Amino acid sequence: MWLVAEYQPVGLFSLKQALATSSGGKSLLLPTPFAIKMALLDAACRLWGVPRAREIWPALRDLPVALCLPKRAVVTNLFAKILKPRRNPARPGTPHAGPLGKTIAFREYVWAEGKLSIALNVDGGDRAAEMSELLLQINYLGKRGGFVQLLHPPDRVGDLPEGFTLLNPPGGQVVFDSQGLLQMLDDCGSKMTFEHANVYSGKRITLGKERVLYHVVLPYRLARSSKSYSLYERIDR
Repeated sequence: MWLVAEYQPVGLFSLKQALATSSGGKSLLLPTPFAIKMALLDAACRLWGVPRAREIWPALRDLPVALCLPKRAVVTNLFAKILKPRRNPARPGTPHAGPLGKTIAFREYVWAEGKLSIALNVDGGDRAAEMSELLLQINYLGKRGGFVQLLHPPDRVGDLPEGFTLLNPPGGQVVFDSQGLLQMLDDCGSKMTFEHANVYSGKRITLGKERVLYHVVLPYRLARSSKSYSLYERIDR
């Protein structure tokens, strides 16, 4: 069974690639399975409390996730001033004194035209009801400020609807459009425990073990670009 929820992006989306640095890195065009599952886990903690969120974490971690992408996406790129911890302390009394220093960073923000649909492959019964409740609680994806508005309660369907792209296929993506856009998306590995997901535990997440990467070709093509933006359009067959 698939649970399908439709959202309207109402804010600029930004989520750096897994291998990006703090000073630079292009944004992904969509939320990754890892980001979606962290949003669901956050909703579970707020809605039911930590003990129950810990209980359902294995089911959340192993969810197959698919997306139906917005019709168009515009990526705006810019340079911004940011504060970051100093490697070497500044001299006391100078304008640069303090633990944080000013520097320049590259940032990208994505504006989406059209709805974003999320599909979760779940068992029937109580598990489907639980995941439906969590999908109702999601109000942003990616970095804070990437707000989304739920359009209507999640639907239950037997098969994955046409137009969806599976983001974390077990054996890798088999069928894709040769004109599509390749993105590297992260997901939760089978060894990732609740303590790994808990940002307050201090337990380290290792890429390739608790956090895995999928190479996925999205049905997007580059329609137009300049030095300050790139316009992508969905490929509909």
